[in-house]
Amino acid sequence: MFGPTGAGRHTLVQALLQRVAPQRPRPDDWCYINNFAEPHQPTILRLPAGRAVELRSAMDRTIKDLRVALPSAFEREDYRTRRDALTQQAKSAHESAFDELRLRAEAQEVAVLRTPFGLTLAPLKDKEPIRPADFDALTPAEQERIRQKIETLQVDLEKLVRQIPTWEREMRESIRQLNQEVVVAVTSLPFGELKGQFKDIPAVIAYLSAVEQDIQQNADEFLSAIQNDGHGEFSLEGAGRNPFSFRRYQVNAIVDNSSVVGAPVIFENNPTHQNLVGRVEHISRMGTLLTDFSLLAPGALHRANGGYLVLDAEKLLLNGFSWESLKRALRAGEVRIESIEQLLSLASTVSLRPEPMPLDLKIILIGSPRIYYLLSLLDPEFSTLFKVSAEFDDQVDRNPAATREYADFVACIVAREKLRSFEPGAVARVIEHASRLSGDAEKLSADMSSLADLATESDYCARIAGEEVVSRKSVASAIEARRRRADRLYRRFQEMVATKTVRIETSGLQIGQVNGLAVISLGGVEFGHPSRITARIQLGRGQVVDIERETELGGPIHSKGVLILSAFLGARFGMKRPLALNASIVFEQSYSGIEGDSASSAELYALLSAIADVPIDQSWAVTGSVDQRGQIQAIGGVNDKIEGFFDICVLGGLTGAQGVIIPAANVRNLMLRSDVVDAVRDGKFHIHAIEHIDQGIELLTGLPAGAAGITGEYPSGSVNERVMRRLAALAESHRQWIGAGGQVGRTGQA
Repeated sequence: MFGPTGAGRHTLVQALLQRVAPQRPRPDDWCYINNFAEPHQPTILRLPAGRAVELRSAMDRTIKDLRVALPSAFEREDYRTRRDALTQQAKSAHESAFDELRLRAEAQEVAVLRTPFGLTLAPLKDKEPIRPADFDALTPAEQERIRQKIETLQVDLEKLVRQIPTWEREMRESIRQLNQEVVVAVTSLPFGELKGQFKDIPAVIAYLSAVEQDIQQNADEFLSAIQNDGHGEFSLEGAGRNPFSFRRYQVNAIVDNSSVVGAPVIFENNPTHQNLVGRVEHISRMGTLLTDFSLLAPGALHRANGGYLVLDAEKLLLNGFSWESLKRALRAGEVRIESIEQLLSLASTVSLRPEPMPLDLKIILIGSPRIYYLLSLLDPEFSTLFKVSAEFDDQVDRNPAATREYADFVACIVAREKLRSFEPGAVARVIEHASRLSGDAEKLSADMSSLADLATESDYCARIAGEEVVSRKSVASAIEARRRRADRLYRRFQEMVATKTVRIETSGLQIGQVNGLAVISLGGVEFGHPSRITARIQLGRGQVVDIERETELGGPIHSKGVLILSAFLGARFGMKRPLALNASIVFEQSYSGIEGDSASSAELYALLSAIADVPIDQSWAVTGSVDQRGQIQAIGGVNDKIEGFFDICVLGGLTGAQGVIIPAANVRNLMLRSDVVDAVRDGKFHIHAIEHIDQGIELLTGLPAGAAGITGEYPSGSVNERVMRRLAALAESHRQWIGAGGQVGRTGQA
C-alpha cells in the first residue's frame, strides 16, 4: 500500500484488518523443544491454538513433581534394601574368591598379604611369614620350590585382580538397572497422564516418550543435578562436563495464540533482522555466554504466522539485511532463526541451528510511491513476492458525499480526542482548508493527519478564547498560528522588501521589467516569493541568454522554459528575416538556484517589453508557463503566489490597480485567504486569468497586442507591431554593419 504520508494508510490498514482478521481461523501454536539426539538443532513443534502453553505448564509441573518424587523413591527403605543386597552380593562374591585363593595359598604355606601398594604373596613357616634373612638361609632347592609355588599363585592372584573391574561394572550395572526400574515406576504414571492429556497430538506423544526415555536413561545424572543444582539453573557444569540440566525438559512456547481472536495482526515498528526472524539469546555465567533452545526468541514473522504482518517499507529498507531476510523467508516459505553472523557465514563457533517454522501469512508493506516504484524498477523479486498493490490518492473529488464524509471525520476526531464540539461553520472551515491543501477548489486533500492536527489545535484556540464550542474563527486562528510558527523567513523577506533591501516595485512603469512569482517551501510551509525579472537586448545573432543557466543557478526545467520562449519569438517574428539581436534575461537579486518553468511567461513579457520599448505596469505580478505557440499553461502553488504578492502590496498600501495574472487553467485551484478574497471583492486587488500571451501583454502594457493580418503585418501601434518594427531596425543595422566588414559577436560588439 503506497501513498503520501498522512493519507491514513496505517489507519485504514488497521481498520480493514480489524474487520477481516476475526473472521479467519485462529492459527496454531508453535514451540521449540529439545532435540535429545542433536541438542544444537532444536525441534519445532506445532500444536492447536492454546495447547502450547498447556504443554509448557504440564511439563513444568511434571518435572517439578519428579524432582521431589525421584529423590523420595531412592530414599525409601525397599530401595535401600535392594541396593544394599546388590552391594552385599557383589562384596560376598569378591570375598569368596579371595578367601578361596587365600586358603589354597595357605595350604601351600604361602600367605596373601595386603600392603599399601596392593596384594602380595609371601612364604610361611609355622604360619608366620618368613623373614628375608631366614629365606636366604634356606637351601637353594628349597628357595626354588617356594618361588615356583609363589609364581603359580601369583598368576591366579593377577587373574583375580583383573576380574575386580568386571565385578564392579556388573555391580554398577545391577544398581543402574535397579535405579532405572525405580525411575520407570516413578515416571510411568505422570507421563502416562500427560500422554492421555495430549493423545490427539501424535507429535507431542513422541516428544513425551523421548523425554521419559531420556530421564530413564539418565537417572544417575538426574539425581546428581538435583543434588548439585537444587534450582535446576543452567550452569557451567550443566553445559560442560555434565551436559544434563532440567532446562532440557522445558517447552519454549514461542507463539501462543490462546488469547487471539481470529488471525493475529502484528504491526512491527522496528523491522530489524532479529525482530523479523527472531534471535538466539544468551545468559552470562562466569564470563561465558551460554545458550540453549529455551533462549530462542520469536520474531514478527513467527508471531504473525497464520495472520497479517504490517511493515513500514522505508524502515524495512533502512535496516541492514532486513529486506533480504524477509524475501528469503517468503521465497522459502519458512522462517529460520539465525544471527547475522550465521547469515553471512562469519561465525566459526558452534551455535544453535533451530528447525525452521513453515510460513503462511500475509505481509502488508506501507510506503511512499517513490519507494514502491524504485523497488518495482530495481528489485526483480518485488513484483513476484508482492503481487497486489493499492495506491492512496493525495486528494479526492469535492462533492456533497465527500463533504459529508469529511464532516463525519471531524466528528470522529472530536469523539476520539474528547474535543469541544465543532459548529457547522468550523467544520466548513476545516473542509475549506482541506481543499486549500489539495491546491484545487474542486478537490479535498487526503492528508487526514494534518486535518486531525488542525482539529486539535482549533480546540486549543477555542479554549484559549473561552468558547464552549469550536467556531469558524477558532479554526482560522489555528491555521494562522500554524503558519505563523514557521514563517520567520517569509516575514524577514517582507521586511527586506519594506526597507528596499530587496527591490520589488508595485507601482509605476518600467521597460523590460516584470514581477514574477515563485514558491518557496520550508518545513512544510509554502509561501509566495515575488522576484523582479528583467530583460535587455542588443544587436546580435538571435540568441537569448539565460543568465541563471550561464551561472549554473538555473535548473534544467527553467532552462527549457527559456528555450521555449526563444522558439516562440523565432516562430512569430523571424519568418521573414532572422532575429538580429541578443537578449539576456535574469532574476534580479537571486542568489540561489531557480527551477521550474512557471516564470517563462513573465520572462517573455519582459523580453517583448524590452524589444518593443514599451513599459510594463509594475502593479501586476505574473505567473504561468508558456508553450511555443504562446498559450499559457497551468502552474503549481497559485494560491501562495497570489498571497505572496498581495502581502507585498499591502506593505506599500493597496492602490486598487494591483493584481496578479494567472493561467486560466488555474482558476479551479483558487482557495485564497479571506483577506485576499475581501480585497478582490472590494476592488482593491485584482486577479486576471488568461489563456494566451497576447492577453497578458495587453494587461501589462495597456496596449493592444495586435493580430497578424493576411500579409503577416500587425496593426500600427500594437505591441506586436512595435516588436516587428524594432526587430526590422536591428536587422537593417546588422546588415549594414556586416556590409561594412564588421563582425557581430555574441555580445553584440564588433
